[in-house]
Amino acid sequence: MKPCRSCGHSVSEQAVSCPSCGAPYPAREKWDGWGFEYKSAARMFGLPLLHISFKYRPNRVPVVARGVVAIGQYACGILTVSQFGVGVASLGQFTLAGYAITQFGVAYSLIAQFGLYIHEGYGQFIKSLAGLLGLS
Repeated sequence: MKPCRSCGHSVSEQAVSCPSCGAPYPAREKWDGWGFEYKSAARMFGLPLLHISFKYRPNRVPVVARGVVAIGQYACGILTVSQFGVGVASLGQFTLAGYAITQFGVAYSLIAQFGLYIHEGYGQFIKSLAGLLGLS
C-alpha cells in the first residue's frame, strides 16, 4: 500500500483510481497521461531523433510526436508516420508534406486517394494546385 499522490489516502500499488479522490493511478509518484510515449536521447536539429507518441494528457489533450522521425496519431517532423501529419516526407491518413503517401494530402509531390499537389501527383482524385487556381 502507498499513499495517493493527491489526497494521501492509502491505496494499492495496482489501483487504477483513488477510491477517495478519484485521482488516476494514485500510487505513482508522477503521472502525466494515458497511452505510450518514447523519446530517444539522441538529438538532431534540436529534435529527438525518434519520438513515438500515442498519448493523451490528463486533460485529454493529445501529445504530438515531434522529432526527426515522428510516429503517432499526431506527428510533426522530417519523416512522419501518423494519422495527422506535417513533415518533409510523410506517410499517413491526413498529411501536409513535401513528399507524401497519404489518403488525404497536400504536398509538393504525392501519392494519394484525394490530394492537392504542386509538382506531381498520382492517385484517384488529385489536382494540381496551379490547375485548381487556373494558372496552368
